[in-house]
Amino acid sequence: MIVSPAFAAKRYCILGLARSGLATLDALMASGAQCTAWDNREEARETAIASHPDVAIGDPMEIDLAGFDGLIVSPGVPLNRHPVADRARAANIPIIGDIELFALARPSLPPHRVVGITGTNGKSTTTALIHHILREAGVPTIMGGNIGLPILSQPPLPEGGVYVLELSSYQIDLTFSLDCDVAVLLNITPDHLDRYDGFAGYCAAKARLFAMQGTDHAAVIATDDAQTRAIATGLANAIEVHAADIPAADQSAWPTLQGPHNAQNVAVALAVAAALGLDEAQTRRSLATYSSLPHRMEQIAQHKGVLYVNDSKATNPASTAPALGAFARIHWIVGGLPKGDSLEECAEHFDHVVHAYTIGEAGPVFADQLEKVMPVTRAEMMANAVRSAMANAHGGDVVLLSPACASFDQFRDFEARGDSFRKIVDALIANDHTQQEEAAQ
Repeated sequence: MIVSPAFAAKRYCILGLARSGLATLDALMASGAQCTAWDNREEARETAIASHPDVAIGDPMEIDLAGFDGLIVSPGVPLNRHPVADRARAANIPIIGDIELFALARPSLPPHRVVGITGTNGKSTTTALIHHILREAGVPTIMGGNIGLPILSQPPLPEGGVYVLELSSYQIDLTFSLDCDVAVLLNITPDHLDRYDGFAGYCAAKARLFAMQGTDHAAVIATDDAQTRAIATGLANAIEVHAADIPAADQSAWPTLQGPHNAQNVAVALAVAAALGLDEAQTRRSLATYSSLPHRMEQIAQHKGVLYVNDSKATNPASTAPALGAFARIHWIVGGLPKGDSLEECAEHFDHVVHAYTIGEAGPVFADQLEKVMPVTRAEMMANAVRSAMANAHGGDVVLLSPACASFDQFRDFEARGDSFRKIVDALIANDHTQQEEAAQ
């Protein structure tokens, strides 16, 4: 784990003891800090005590927060609505997250560089791609933040290493001193507006990544939308790239990086690699060996000439749109907990959809919209959707789960939704094989 003398003898209160909260507790206690921790779940509190008998247990809504050096909260805590924010401000203590703690620990780590990546869509793929490029180049690297293991739980890199951090707007909200050697902005479309003062507030949250950055460091920005162009215009250190910089003919050599959205991801990754001083020819060779992330345009099966693709991480229409643009004949499974009532951002690729299968809470509203332009099956449940799509699809078609919605109406998270899709596909294919074998006997 990452420990630092910067935390020695400091006092912190930790709200939330899920994976990142426990990792934060471990790192701070190992660094000599005094910690008070709280989680509404009794089992989480018991886990913290079992690991750290010296930890104090106290609800920050009830204890006196005066004298603490910081209140550390999970990015999932809505600071615009949660009353703990007012209590912390009244006690004059900062509200921070584990990324800010990492930033404070940096001076005590071996000399290194940090790449920070934000944007509405494509963060995980771009983070994993840059991490892959660095590994292929022989550079010590780990990735963290909004992907993989909590950054504080991972061992510090040796001298010359590069930390690659995926950063959500929520994480940036809790960070104040992260000076990225390379800061990245992919795109901005409306999302998470319940946490911000309108779309402008959300854009401002993304822009803060660059406000923390020294002007001698690189700011790589994909200026394919008006919001990212506006941010780039105000930066002297901006390196602008575009999806159009990557010819479609080049993408054909990179099996898991197809489609216009991945063109933007590749353009950004190439610019980051150049800013880090990596060899361009080596970088381009590594694109061919990149494997897609689970739940992001993940090709999970092929049966009777039909490709099955798990894009469960597409939790809004802007993220689904490029997935629809990546294939010619699609059986589209769409729906879940909606972030809005419109699929307008996907409309330019509706001609690629052979048939739609609506599921979840958004299903009826989406079906009403889509029935005007394509055949629709109101499947309601994932199993019904996959079964119907498999029956209707022909060789050369793609069955695509790209829900354009959050998952919380029927699933714990987008991972559970994607896992369910994979299990259903595998089971139906196995059943089909069994029936064929029985018929042949």
